[in-house]
This record gives sequence, structure tokens and C-alpha cells, in this order.
Amino acid sequence: MLRSKSFVKRTRKGNVVKVVKEHYLRDDIPCSSQACTICEQHSPPVLSRTPRSTTNIKYPHYIIPDTNVFMNQLDIMEHPAIKDVIVLQTVREEVKHLSLPIYNRINAILADTNRRFYMFANEHHRDTYLEKLKDETPNDRNDRAIRVATQWYANHLKAYGIEALMLSDDRANREKASATAIKSSTVRNYVEGMKDVPELLDMLAAPKDNSVDKDKIVYEEHMTAAQVANGIKKGNLVQGTLNISQHNVLERTIYILGRKNMNRCIQGDIVAVEILPKEQWKKNTSLAVEDEEDEEKMFGEEALDIKMKDADDNNPEEVGEPTGKIVGVIRKKWRQYCGFIVKKSVHSKAGSTAPENVIFRAIDRRIPGIKIKTTQAHSLLGSRIVVAVDSWPVNSVLPMGHFVKTLGSSGDRETETEVLLLEHDVPYQEFSKRVLDDLPIEGDQWVVTDQHLKNENRRDLRHLNVCSIDPPGCTDIDDALHVKPLENGNYEIGVHIADVTYFVKPGQAMNEEAANRGTSVYLVDKRIDMLPSLLGTNLCSLRSNVERLAFSCIWEINENAEIVNVDFAKSVILSKHSFTYEEAQNRIDDDRMQDDVTKGIRVLNSIAKKLRQKRIDRGALTLSSPEVRFNLENDSQDPVDVEMKELKETNALVEEFMLLANISVAEKIYSKFPMSALLRKHTAPPSNNFDTLRKALSEVDISLNVESSKALADSLDEAVLPNDPYFNKLVRIMTTRCMMQAQYFCSGTESEPEFRHYGLATPIYTHFTSPIRRYSDVIVHRLLQASIDPEAIYGQELIDKTKMKELCDVLNHRHRMAQQAGRSSVELYTNMFFKNKVQIEEGRVIRILKNGFVVLAPKYGIESIVYTSKKPGDPSPFEYIEEHNSLVTGDVVIKMFDTVKVEISVEGDEQGMRQKMRMRLAEPFVEGVSDLISLGNNKRKPEDDADSNQKSKKLKE
Repeated sequence: MLRSKSFVKRTRKGNVVKVVKEHYLRDDIPCSSQACTICEQHSPPVLSRTPRSTTNIKYPHYIIPDTNVFMNQLDIMEHPAIKDVIVLQTVREEVKHLSLPIYNRINAILADTNRRFYMFANEHHRDTYLEKLKDETPNDRNDRAIRVATQWYANHLKAYGIEALMLSDDRANREKASATAIKSSTVRNYVEGMKDVPELLDMLAAPKDNSVDKDKIVYEEHMTAAQVANGIKKGNLVQGTLNISQHNVLERTIYILGRKNMNRCIQGDIVAVEILPKEQWKKNTSLAVEDEEDEEKMFGEEALDIKMKDADDNNPEEVGEPTGKIVGVIRKKWRQYCGFIVKKSVHSKAGSTAPENVIFRAIDRRIPGIKIKTTQAHSLLGSRIVVAVDSWPVNSVLPMGHFVKTLGSSGDRETETEVLLLEHDVPYQEFSKRVLDDLPIEGDQWVVTDQHLKNENRRDLRHLNVCSIDPPGCTDIDDALHVKPLENGNYEIGVHIADVTYFVKPGQAMNEEAANRGTSVYLVDKRIDMLPSLLGTNLCSLRSNVERLAFSCIWEINENAEIVNVDFAKSVILSKHSFTYEEAQNRIDDDRMQDDVTKGIRVLNSIAKKLRQKRIDRGALTLSSPEVRFNLENDSQDPVDVEMKELKETNALVEEFMLLANISVAEKIYSKFPMSALLRKHTAPPSNNFDTLRKALSEVDISLNVESSKALADSLDEAVLPNDPYFNKLVRIMTTRCMMQAQYFCSGTESEPEFRHYGLATPIYTHFTSPIRRYSDVIVHRLLQASIDPEAIYGQELIDKTKMKELCDVLNHRHRMAQQAGRSSVELYTNMFFKNKVQIEEGRVIRILKNGFVVLAPKYGIESIVYTSKKPGDPSPFEYIEEHNSLVTGDVVIKMFDTVKVEISVEGDEQGMRQKMRMRLAEPFVEGVSDLISLGNNKRKPEDDADSNQKSKKLKE
């Protein structure tokens, strides 16, 4: 059946045209019930023959939720106990317009056959389609469509003893349903009847007005969207992302000081900020502020004001840095948070299951406490749980939320690893059947055949001495190398990269999953793969003595490391050897080894050194970061030792040729796709990023020139203290922290000067060499293939600038989260290593705060705040000297780069729910500060510390 609607509209050119919209209605859309014998089922029916009943809904039924149920109670709908649900097309489309993330979560449930969710196309069914009535709002029309579809299901299934139940928290919608004998229920009434799943009650979203004191106004009202837009347009307001300091959870650059000025916003929210008068601006150095024990205080607001005032009084004439208050929210970035229930907030007797309000504290210290109502308070104590925020009224100090699920016991390694993956938004679930169905049907028996050479225009490079050089234990080998002397005295050098795009095609579920994951994530004890292991560690991996498909970048290079020409080709290779960095280094160093592969590695190493020198001469930076390796106990996987990673010449060898390949490919794809090439840029840091570091270096008579990357590189080479071998590395570590984050971008969204990669000193760059573990490289492979093959067929995704920009945004987020997850994993295992241990180690001061200083322990690559008082917030014997950015007490002076000794231990809160590295000052010993656990927290005798005091530095007058 065809329905059509016609109307006229005016085009941009002013022409009036008639538009006819056709809407097809069918009578063969099935109900998808296994009990039904009337419908012709085009695919196996989804809905159970015997759906459940509850104590409140005593008859077997299917659930038909309205739009608001999915928008507000999605955690309930995602619970495995909720089955046999009919998702109406009307509802799904309405959700799509309201929230794309929720729409995607609904689609994920629909794709899971075990959940028995069925999408019923009611807008195309002849008996359930509705025309909008005159003067009827779109919302009222959609509510009526939901009721009509529910009525159709009720009548259709009546003979089989199955009812259709409309689930809605909209009273008006339920009353209209009742008037026409349509059965309906609120979400609360429904889950109360599911006595076998009591936790569902805890998962109900908190009501919007669930405030204890409705007359108490704590925060200012947010501006409306129109007021915010007008304020930004006039320049009265500034838009930005709320990013809370790790050292001071009350400090957000524009600075937002205190929770009152943060005005009910949470880490990550996009907000509108009003700049405060200059006399209220923040002065230089930060305080380290930890969370208050009493969550319902205004987060130590009064104490913070006093501390900030005292700090500002040190130099009243200083202008300070821009400081503001949040007046509106442009976009909330609230998510689900992992954490625990605060024990002191549970007031009921042990064993009680009565609902009570408790306070949840997130693992991420930047997130405020969250009030939730639960009947499981006592059973959840000691567990890691997940909570979602529902609202934050102006009359509530804390936001309101609801329980989502339990992850496991606090301190359990698997639970804590799951927490860090969830906290960093890392997709870590097993690959679905849809994804695995896209793998080759031959499985691990798949092999390269002659057809790959004949039909795909591949070069046969199996005769070359190709080898790979990787870390020990590496199974996802992305890259391999070869070198061959040419008759003219030059060398043919090839970088061969796994041809992932042969297996991962646009439109596949596997491609969608890889795009969503964005990158593989490397934790201390495991790897979360971007691709199924059959590809990542087998069919794509360039293992030795196995023929593999590759994408090759081949140069002719002379002995001075100058590129004569470059060529790209799909190929078949046969790696002759898989080396570790150490094995390759040993081959280079052992003069007795004179086989062709070893000779080739020596040539590659020689050329790589020259390439590296050319990069350095152009201004490439050699930066540093503290990286550690854990030795894990075989059975328990507990860390038994920790050591700094050692880099060898062969690390640099591989790095140089990968960089060269990425640059060559970037130039090629940009020449073919100037508006949609996926590139990677590294913006030059603003000079004021280096102010603190430059000031500290000037104290030791070293200058840091930051006018260009070349000037900075030269300055870093000269930043040496004769008697301090670690000093140069320390300066490079601190310089790294002044850098901007490198980012993926679409070439059509930036001008060419903005393409530059500051750290590598190259005008253009991309990622091509790791497609097994980075989706950016998969896209670049497709762009390169389209660039070299005039007959290549490719889709809109390679030429659509908007879509490419959106993909870059996703990849930047996933890349950033993967890095942070890796660091959090190192932190977790470091805490495990130091658990029940107390060690005194040498450390270097890398930041001065008004009430403490940050110390890096080079042996373990860890850092923490050393407070200058027994407890954070207590009086301190130290005085902060602004002029020299130092802390002074008596003869003891603490400045940046100083060497100190610290006592390292791991501490938790009262219940051990938040483990944190704690460092205390051991040497120089300071009364009232050096409260050492290793000495039983007893004071030392002054003569015990005479040597330390002699080593203390005196401040120049």
C-alpha cells in the first residue's frame, strides 16, 4: 500500500518546486513471536513462546516501552533480566533524534539475540501507521502511535494467552491507554514485581526533584541555551571543556576554583564560563587539595578560600591568571562511574534491606560524591560498583544517581583492571558472533595462494631477506624490513606492513568494531585487541617463515641516506627471521656473524643513524618519559620486581624507518586526497608552557630557547650538569610535559602550515605502520591503495571531509583513553608491588606547590606529592618563596631538580577502597614533616640527621 504526501517549497535560488513524499505500508511485517501461527516469519522469531509474568503483572506479556523509558531508564532496559521487549520504530527514531549514544546502546541490545529485543516497524505496518492529526503535536502523535501498536499486539496475540504491556512513566499517556483498555505500567511498578531481581529497584533513575531540602539554594541556576549562545556571541562568556586538576580537585585554564563556582558541572562537561574581576584571579602556584571526608560539605570551600587568600597575600600586586565561574552547560558529558559506597554514609543496621540514601565515591577523584538510594547498602560495602548520574538540582550539594551493577571485590586484580577499562571508556568485551563471522572461513588454515598474486596485482617479494625486529614476546607483528644493495651503489630498502585491509572491509561488522575500538590497549598483564586474535596474532602478523600479505613502501636510498625515489605496492613476503631488539643488537655487535640477514641489519642501522641525524638537524626533539617493566609471578601474575625499560640502537633503527614510511605515505595520500587525507599533526606548544621550567633551569644557569623546535632541541642537548648524569633526562621528561598532544585530523579542515609535526620536525605526517593495532592506519592503507591504483574502488568514507573529521575525533579520544588506561594499569601494579612494603628511595623534585612538592622516583618511574605537613591541610613549617619558586624551613630549601630521599608506601582510606601512592620526605629530615612509617612515625634525634642538614641548600639572599 502506498501513501503519498505532496507539498511545495522554495529552493535557495528562489524557485518554487513541488515535493512528493511516498510512504509504503505493508501487511506482511511479522510480530516475531514464537507463539504466533498467523504471521509469515521472514527470519527466526525473536520473542519467546512463554514470556515471563511478575507478581504485579500476573499474566505472560511482552513489554513495549515508550521513548522516555529508554531515555531515562536505559540501565534497567540493559539488565539481562529484561527480555521479550518490542522496540517500536517510532520510539527508536525518536531516541535517535534525542541522543545518538542511547540510540547506539539500543541497537547493541537489538543485535544481541539472547536478549530477545525485537524492532517492530510500526510506521510501515498498515494497521499501526498513523497520520498526524490537525493541531496534534509530534510528541502526542508519537505517544498515540505507541498506544496503537500496543493495542495491535494485544489483539494479535490474544488467542495465544500473551498480553502486550506498555511501559511508561508518563501519567497522561497511561491514562489515555487505560481509557482504551490498553494495559500499562510504570517502570517502578514493573520492577517491584520482579522479586527475583531485587537490584533492579536500585537501578531506577533518581527523580529530578529528589532533594532533601527543597528550600535550600546551594548553587546558581544555569543560564538557558539561548542566554548562553547570546553571551558567547557578545564575548561576555567563554566556551570550554571542564578539565579538573589531578593535584587539586577544586581547580579547574580558565581556572575555576571551588565547587560553588563549578556550579554542578562534572569533569568533561562543555560549559559556558563568566570571567571574574581581575582582583579575584588565581595567582601562580597551585595548592594540592584532596577530597574532603565529609562529602556533603561544600568540598572544603571555606578552607580553600582562606588558603587561596593567604597565598594571594604573598604578592598582592601580581595580576594572576584568568579565573571564572560556570554559568551554563552547553553539553553534559556525564557517564557511568566506577567506585564504592562510603561506609560512614550507611546508617541502617547490618543486614537491613530497607532503601536508604548513601553516598557513592568515584575512583576518579575529580568526580564529586553521588547520592544514590539502595536496598543493598550493606552487601555492597567493600565492592566496586558502577553508578550513573541522573540529575543535580540547585538545592542539592551532591548530584543524584542510581546503582547500575556490581563489578567485584575491592583489591581483586581482575576487578580493578575492569574498573580502569570502564573508567577510560575502553571497549573490552569479547568480539561478538557478527564480528567473528567476518573472519576467513578457513580459520588458521588460511594461506597465501597464487591467486593473491595473479588477481590482486601484488608483487612477489618472497625472495628478499625480510626480517622483523620487535619487543620480546610480541605476537602482533605489524612491520618488517629488508635491504638490498643495487648495482649503482645505492640501496633498496623496504618497509613491509601487514595488509590488514585485505581482511577488514568497509561495511563489515568487524570494520565497525575496529573503528569503534580505534586502537589496541596495552596493560601490564594483558592486551585488549582492536582485531580478533586470528587476524592480529596470526593471519596478519608478519611472523617468520610464513608467507603473508603486505603493503610495501620501497625506497632507493644512497649511502648518505638521501631518498632517490619511493614506490608503494601490495605484496607477498616471506620473513626470514623474527628478532627481538636484543637479538638484533647482538647480531650487529658480533663481528663473527656475516650472513646476509645480519649484514642487512648492519646496513639498515647505518642508514638509520644518518636519517636520525638529518631529523635532529631539522629540529626533531629527543624527549623522554619514565617507563617501567614489571616482572610478574607466573601463577598469580602478581608483580615481583619492577625495572626501567632499556632502549637499544635497534629500537632507533626500527623507529627511523617507520617514521620515514609514515612521512612518505602522508605525502602520497595528500597528493591524491587533498581534502580528506587522514594525517597527524603536533602543534607547537605556546612559549608560556615552559615558563616554570625555564625559571627553574635559570636557577642552575641553564637557558631554554623555545623559539623553534630546533632551538629547543639544541638547548636540551646543552642542559647538562657535570656531576648529575640523570639531570638531562629529567629535563627532557619535564619538557615532554610542556608539549601539546599530537592529534589526527582531516587535511581538508586545516591549512597546510597547520599540518606540521613539531616534535618530528616534518611538514606532514600520518600513521601507516601499525594497522593491526590502530584503525587510523587501516584508513591510511585504504587511502594509499586508492592513490596508487587507478582502478581501485572506494566508498564515500574516503572522500567525505565531514565523516573523516568525525572519525578523527573518535580516534583521538580512543588513543588518549588507551594511553591513560595503560598508565593506570602501571599505577595499579605499582600499588600492588608496594603493598605491605615501605621503601626509602632517591627522588627528584619536578614541581613545587604551595603546600608540597611533586617527586619522581627514577628507579620505579613513579611520582607523587610530598606534603609539607603531617597531613594535607595541617600547618606546615615550610614557607613558599615566590621569587625562587621554592619551599624553605630553617636551613632546608626545596627547589625543582633537587635530589631528596622519600619513603614510598601505598595507603588507602579507612576501608582501603582508594589505594594511593604516598611519599614522605625522609632526607632532608624536617620536624613535623618527616613522619616516617619505617621509623614507627617516631621523631628522629637531631644528631641522626646531621649529615642531611649539612647537605641542605641555603637560599641566596
